[in-house]
Amino acid sequence: MKDEIFGTVTTEDGEFIKVVSTDGNDITHLFRDDMIKIAYKEGQGLKYNEETGRGKRIDLDDVPAPKPPKKEIVNDDPVLAFINNAPSIKPDHLEITDIKWKYLIRSAVRGKNIMMVGPAGSGKTEAAKALPTATDRPFFYFNLGATQDPRSTLIGNTHFKNNETLFDESAFIKAIKTENAVILLDELSRAHPEAWNILMTVLDEGQRYLRLDENINAPLVNVAPGVSFIATANIGTEYTSTRVLDRALMDRFEVIEVDILSKEREHVLLGKRFGDKVEDGLLESVADIADVTRKEWRSDEGKLSTMISTRMTVRICELLADGFTLEEASEVGILPFFDASGGADSERLFVKQVIQKHLGTADEDIFNVGEEEKVEL
Repeated sequence: MKDEIFGTVTTEDGEFIKVVSTDGNDITHLFRDDMIKIAYKEGQGLKYNEETGRGKRIDLDDVPAPKPPKKEIVNDDPVLAFINNAPSIKPDHLEITDIKWKYLIRSAVRGKNIMMVGPAGSGKTEAAKALPTATDRPFFYFNLGATQDPRSTLIGNTHFKNNETLFDESAFIKAIKTENAVILLDELSRAHPEAWNILMTVLDEGQRYLRLDENINAPLVNVAPGVSFIATANIGTEYTSTRVLDRALMDRFEVIEVDILSKEREHVLLGKRFGDKVEDGLLESVADIADVTRKEWRSDEGKLSTMISTRMTVRICELLADGFTLEEASEVGILPFFDASGGADSERLFVKQVIQKHLGTADEDIFNVGEEEKVEL
């Protein structure tokens, strides 16, 4: 099944025991140490179910044969070869699947428009910013969600001096005139509709120009060859400051959905960033607390209208690295994001109980929860 990962137990230097998947990847982190040691002693293999998040020991005969190592794709077309070898230049800290990273790389080298959608804090902007560095291309960033005057931001300003009309072109115009540039249009779903109207011809494959004025005879600025636009958008009912994107605008993009990380992938990501500063047990706790809120948020009858994002887990770990306890970091870095109204049914109380239970202090009332407010998890 596609949601199952198989591995065999081996050793390094006769001391360190690790688990290697049939793809040749190290998947030791997916299994408990005691399970790995027993499997090694009994000559067994291991299987991990991504959907349930559980691992088990199995007979070696049930472990599929290892897949042949991937060969580097060699092609006479250097651009095609670069696209197919995209996973080799993916940043180690970036938690995005190889296929979606390859899609991003392809969009840049082919001058396509990509829209990255997903929950707030899921890593859309980080992935988009990693793209120009990996491809060694000029990069320009525009936060459209913070734009109050779209025409001034995207086109420029006209002013008069010494009875002469002067035009100061915007940074956006300079960006679209830069060959092979990667232009990030962050928070596109929060932009003013006038910004969308200005961008229509810029993003259209058959037009690719910016008109400096609404007059049909106004000068045009053509988009330089190889320019790729990467937009980020929060789409969904929980994002109250977003607007419903115009379908004509949406059709100018190829869409990539950014995944919500599983508990295991979140733990690995936090380990890469904070493994030398924060105890692994604390990192696992943060990943676990976040995972509970995400499952509750996605549930049809869930108690939460939002969740702990990857951006939030990183902030919590930054506090832990600066000497905060998990209790203290949760108090200031998690609870303010959840609604406190509703008494025993409040979102904040639910999250408090999750944190207390994970700290092993569910009966100690560390957040001053009254008996009448305690809820069943």
